Amino acid sequence: MDLPDPDSVPRREFCKAAVALGGVAGLSACLGRDGDSDEDAVEGGPLDGVPAGDPGDAPERQHAWNDALDRDEAGNAVPPTHHVLRYVDVDRGDETLAAARERVEAAFTDLERAFERSPAGLLFTVGYSPSYFDRLSGSLPESVDLPAPRPLTGLEDPSFDEADALVHLAADDPAAVLAADEALFGGATAANGVAVTDAGDLFEPVDRRTGFHGPGLPRERRDVDGIPDDAPVPEGAPLFMGFANGFAASQATEGRVTIGAGPFAGGTTQQVSTIRTQLDAWWSQESHAQRVAKLFSPTHADEERVGEYGERLGDDPGVADLPEDAVAYAREEGVVGHAQKAARAREDGEPRLLRRDFPTTDGDHTGIHFLTLQESIADFVAVRDAMTGADITDETAVGSRVNNGILQYLFVRSRGNFLVPPRGLRALPDPNPRHDR
Repeated sequence: MDLPDPDSVPRREFCKAAVALGGVAGLSACLGRDGDSDEDAVEGGPLDGVPAGDPGDAPERQHAWNDALDRDEAGNAVPPTHHVLRYVDVDRGDETLAAARERVEAAFTDLERAFERSPAGLLFTVGYSPSYFDRLSGSLPESVDLPAPRPLTGLEDPSFDEADALVHLAADDPAAVLAADEALFGGATAANGVAVTDAGDLFEPVDRRTGFHGPGLPRERRDVDGIPDDAPVPEGAPLFMGFANGFAASQATEGRVTIGAGPFAGGTTQQVSTIRTQLDAWWSQESHAQRVAKLFSPTHADEERVGEYGERLGDDPGVADLPEDAVAYAREEGVVGHAQKAARAREDGEPRLLRRDFPTTDGDHTGIHFLTLQESIADFVAVRDAMTGADITDETAVGSRVNNGILQYLFVRSRGNFLVPPRGLRALPDPNPRHDR
């Protein structure tokens, strides 16, 4: 891909493009944004304003990011701005598993030393696929629900992400996420001034995906396919569909998504669906009220609960007080909202999924990397079934896609399931590890 002229676009749009480009070229471009070529930083030198970290501060739960995240005025967690998903296969060659595991753990620990565990520094997780565990002797314990990915509706035909491992890197500073990426999978020998153990030869790259999250970023990136160039995406909206997400009341707690028993207690499961969005009709044919009705509910539209992009909702999307019988509601209204469908899968009134998804323009097309954490993949499947709303389609006049939430605008391109072990087992784990290894 080509980078835009740094003098013709906002700084954050240029840096978003640099993250998408990746590699030394992307890092160099990001660091030289203001005309100062910083070769030392490209080689792993200190990054301006990026704090170093202490591995002793890292919790045992890899996915425990919430205490490190910023909060908006309503108390909702604010995701990091820049994201990289690295899909890799493990290739130990002739090296023993014990030796490879030691190098991988050393590399991850070095990253924790190089970057503070925060959006200002770096947040990351590493997860492993069913394919990875299938090649090892032994089986995952019953306490871990990690099936191979599969289509979840008759309307989707995704490819399956079966790479051995997925590393999710996230930071507010684009140089931080790029430097970490290069230290783990590129040629850099250090990151943010800290030497990083070389474990890159143990990983065979399969795919690299990127994205971003933040108010105004989707509005700035309307120059790609999948959305009209003049789509009136509000400045405050962090998503291409023009609304906020991540409301605290609709998010599972980190405790709810944590595996509670067995050798992987303290870990979680992760699924990532790469979704392409087609939003031309969303913006050219739907009114604001219709968009609110399809994303939230007709009640939200009638009562003007949402505001321009969700600012009236605070920390609660307000779906718990809608009628329990969604079928009867849809039959009466002729449309059913995405959020109200998903809420039907709550357990004892509590959400099952912790969403950490983010928009993308990979392939120069609008999309979303729909990343969720849950105790078991069965939790994700239950929520996905509720969002699909097949029962509503079967029993009402709501079409299979039209007026059934936002289904007609979303197209699942790929899906993968991963186990994110507790931190002590994050380096090439066995399927049923001993705690004394």
